Amino acid sequence: MQRWRGLEDIPQDWGRSVVTIGSYDGVHRGHQLIIRHAVDRARELGVPAVVVTFDPHPSEVVRPGSHPPLLAPHHRRADLMADLGVDAVLILPFTTEFSKLSPADFVVKVLVDKLHAKAVVEGPNFRFGHRAAGNVEFLAEQGKVYDFEVEVVDLYVTGEAGGGEPFSSTLTRRLVAEGDVAGAAEILGRPHRVEGVVVRGAQRGRELGFPTANVETLPHTAIPADGVYAGWLHAQGEIMPAAISVGTNPQFDGTERTVEAYAIDRVGLDLYGLHVAVDFLAYVRGQEKFESLDALLKAMAQDVQRCRELIENAA
Repeated sequence: MQRWRGLEDIPQDWGRSVVTIGSYDGVHRGHQLIIRHAVDRARELGVPAVVVTFDPHPSEVVRPGSHPPLLAPHHRRADLMADLGVDAVLILPFTTEFSKLSPADFVVKVLVDKLHAKAVVEGPNFRFGHRAAGNVEFLAEQGKVYDFEVEVVDLYVTGEAGGGEPFSSTLTRRLVAEGDVAGAAEILGRPHRVEGVVVRGAQRGRELGFPTANVETLPHTAIPADGVYAGWLHAQGEIMPAAISVGTNPQFDGTERTVEAYAIDRVGLDLYGLHVAVDFLAYVRGQEKFESLDALLKAMAQDVQRCRELIENAA
């Protein structure tokens, strides 16, 4: 799959294509409906399927300080899109200048002049251009002028997550923030993932017999609520069952919020400086401060056993 950052990265000889545009944070099951439809249409027409997305999130430029927690970094989204059959991902730097493009100018500069759209596939509430003035109806009108089709796909899927609310990135972020990683996984179609580099912490876990990988998460990452979770640690091509702790470590009067993963039954791991990923399977318990070190050690042993059981049952 080709990955472009900015319009200038698109090959000069790029031909017609089927395009879908959106933030697509998380590439959740609703997003997947649209992207799969775009890929299927591209195959029918014999042209590539292209996803156009933005960095940073448009809200950060339009309303500075409002950047939402991200469910997946751009490289992860691109990998997920590649798995769906997408041929190219275009990440447009979302600047103040770019935010002022009128819907008509956006169509010409991006869809017509650069991507030579033969069809555009979107959800019913798609908005674009300055002040989000463009919608699918306007896009369809432009399609008649510039010779591209517009197809609208209903992306609204529902399940048990969020009490039956339609699946969305907003709902997924809320569930992650509440610690409902099982609900988030239902929407995403996979466990919620946090990534980052393993850094040296206070090394108390090692002293207590539960050495953890202290993950310095990427900026704006959607991190689950404080507590203990069962899940997996991905490192050096390996997937290891893990007990995961999120929080400030109140037992030792900590103040900095961290994500730490203990690879269950693994000895002698040295992951410092490596980029790793942590997948969240299930919530085990909330963050606590215990009356003694012995009580903490007992709880940690119970946590690990509970995590082991949950992971085995999920296999």
